Amino acid sequence: MEFRDLKAQYLALQEKIDANIKKVLLDGQFIFGRQVGELEEKLAEYVGVKHCVSCANGTDALLLVLLAWGIRPGDAVFTTDFTFVASASVASVRGATPVLVDIDPETFNICPDALEAAIERTLQEGKLTPKVIIPVDLFGLPADYPRIEEIAKKYNLLILEDGAQGFGGNINEKRVCSFGDAATTSFFPAKPLGCYGDGGAIFTDNDELANTLRSIRAQGRSLKDKYDNRAVGVNSRLDTLQAAILLPKLVAFIEYELEAVNRVAKLYTEQLKDIVQTPIVPDGYYSSWAQYTITMENKEQRDSLQRHLKEQGIPSMVYYPRPLHTQTVFANLGQDSSLFPNSKKAAETVLSLPMHPYLEQNKVENVCEIAKSSL
Repeated sequence: MEFRDLKAQYLALQEKIDANIKKVLLDGQFIFGRQVGELEEKLAEYVGVKHCVSCANGTDALLLVLLAWGIRPGDAVFTTDFTFVASASVASVRGATPVLVDIDPETFNICPDALEAAIERTLQEGKLTPKVIIPVDLFGLPADYPRIEEIAKKYNLLILEDGAQGFGGNINEKRVCSFGDAATTSFFPAKPLGCYGDGGAIFTDNDELANTLRSIRAQGRSLKDKYDNRAVGVNSRLDTLQAAILLPKLVAFIEYELEAVNRVAKLYTEQLKDIVQTPIVPDGYYSSWAQYTITMENKEQRDSLQRHLKEQGIPSMVYYPRPLHTQTVFANLGQDSSLFPNSKKAAETVLSLPMHPYLEQNKVENVCEIAKSSL
């Protein structure tokens, strides 16, 4: 069994993907070929924003926005303690300071109450200037944007949505990557919408920001004269081949894959809800299920279940075994570990089970039976 079966997806879309790849090879337009622009238009339309600016990967997507916003040393960037390192490290790359925030124990997303407390502490300390909030749509579930937007407005902060895991999710039909002042996603192969390498995108309704991003992703060149570089930029372009691969994948994602992963999640929940804590999706929220993550009573029970599943040929993953505040790269932040009880507990007790649109019902039932026998 595959944890996320990219082979099954390829076989389902092989004819269209192969034809698109062949077209790029015959055209020879490997950088900024027409497929890149076509993909950006379709992504913006799907999300419901004016602009989509593609780039080389999801980390660059976050970094490019911080660069465009002029984030610099002395600025504070608030993000969740329980996530992949990139959500916080992009602030450090700009010389700013990431301020880590505990999570809501039910959704695993950034806790709005803890966020506001972190902002207040930062203001009282007076060493940093609060500038940006980077909420993460963890495991496919959108963060609590209604509350986060209220907090951002109160303290005059920008919101940069990290939708790398949440693409396809929504809150009351408002889709992930349409929240905040700008939003990003990743096309890493295992993400809800993934390519066959690295790729990323930025979403915004701000015309000026979109133009700045298009410039700085290509060395800061003028959009009218590529040999007139008018800003400091980087080299972060989505390859035409990856765009060509993503085009048929996006169609499948919209037409049936999202519905399929929600069907798989429902099967898991029906089978497991009486023996473990299953994922919670609040009313009005819709998840894209980047992962299906259950919660055990303690680390020993979690590790025992993972070993038992492995013995039966069932892959599982722990996202994330170390909260960011415990990692060496952020040791200099000096944040009190007592501020993160929920992320610490999650790191010790969560386990993600196989999840993808092509997971058959009998295999889900097999996973659940093995889990039940272990627990």
